[in-house]
Amino acid sequence: MALFLKDIKMPEIAPYAYAKACGIIGKSFIGKGIYSLAGIRSLTELDRLVFPDSRGELTARELLNSFEKRIISRTIRQILVIINALEKPHKLLVQMIRSYEYGDLKAVMQNIIYGEKSVPALCDIEEFATVNFNAFPDAQKMLKNTEFASLFFNELKLSDFKEIDITSIEAKLDRLFYSRLIEYLEFLDPDDRAIIARILHMEISLRNCVWALRLRTYFNKSEKETAAFLLDFKPRNSEGKEVSLAEDAVKSLEYPLDSRQPWENWKWETLLNRENPNENWKADPRSFQNAASQYLYRLTWRSFHLKPASVSSIFCFIKLKQFEEDILTSIAEGFNLGMDSAGVFKLLEVSA
Repeated sequence: MALFLKDIKMPEIAPYAYAKACGIIGKSFIGKGIYSLAGIRSLTELDRLVFPDSRGELTARELLNSFEKRIISRTIRQILVIINALEKPHKLLVQMIRSYEYGDLKAVMQNIIYGEKSVPALCDIEEFATVNFNAFPDAQKMLKNTEFASLFFNELKLSDFKEIDITSIEAKLDRLFYSRLIEYLEFLDPDDRAIIARILHMEISLRNCVWALRLRTYFNKSEKETAAFLLDFKPRNSEGKEVSLAEDAVKSLEYPLDSRQPWENWKWETLLNRENPNENWKADPRSFQNAASQYLYRLTWRSFHLKPASVSSIFCFIKLKQFEEDILTSIAEGFNLGMDSAGVFKLLEVSA
């Protein structure tokens, strides 16, 4: 009888969560909501628009830090409202909210490696948290009994964390995060799986391309060194054939970073920064990352309502809220650098 009652309760909860998600998205600064940001002239105006009750007197730097923390906290709270409305959230959705823990762990491990004495600002994902950040800077105690303990088994044995390359830490965490998502795809029904897989596979492919550009541009990594950091997952396509999600990034390693013309036949060429007649062209990883983010945002927006009241709709909701988070924090950082909203939108490849 208990199982039967559980079965008839689930359809009542899913539509409520979906309706709540739609309501939150409708009031967010994405889609049509982004147009309300176009006339903003300063970080103070942005802060008051997003947080009407904000009246604190802070310096520009203090306001930026405060704004970014509140934006992230706001996003997490809104995601948790939806996750907690589900009787038993799917593992894939739990992994999505745990992306904040992965991000915190990257920041904390970086502080340990660089000998920082303080803990960076952390995200509160409530009962979904697994890392004991209170044990900082003792990495072994922090990661005890978590999935990360075995991941960093070799690093945790080192007496001097300064020997560790932070990029390898980030790559390991990314690989674990996405491998979990891909694993959990298999527990979805075919329609949900198809919707999420399309977004997820595209995201991993573009993430690989961003990493390839970053490592070559900022860290002067060789082709062989760069290839080692890529996430080479090989899901099967509709024909049952394995497709490498690192293929496009590997192909990009053949092209020069100081000449755009050779890139014209590359799949993601349109996402690269344009040529300026008055300057020598150089590949800009930040510009490519922004354009890739907008591409994924549009794909996610179109997918949000494809299957209402489903795991895929809540997955898209989480992604859309995280896109909004990125846009708002980037605009805030742009204001802090003296840019206006139009300049920030152009930099982010956002239309408003």
